[in-house]
Amino acid sequence: MELRVVKRDGRHEPFDRQKLLLSLSKACEKRPVSLEAIEKTVEEIMQGLENMEEREVSSRLIGAMAMERLHTLDAIAYVRYA
Repeated sequence: MELRVVKRDGRHEPFDRQKLLLSLSKACEKRPVSLEAIEKTVEEIMQGLENMEEREVSSRLIGAMAMERLHTLDAIAYVRYA
């Protein structure tokens, strides 16, 4: 079953792994964070979402999960993402 994201304005769209990867990469730009670490973070977030029983998740939840992981990776990337 496909995971769907509920945006702040109420729109629903399919979860896009690439969109998450790009946003984390942008936050980590020019920081000492490897692409492998970013991809691992995306995988962890995806696993967390898949383990939830809900098939629709808010974009805010995805953002919070990303921030939680970025906080441990790099403080500057964490602030940029926020």
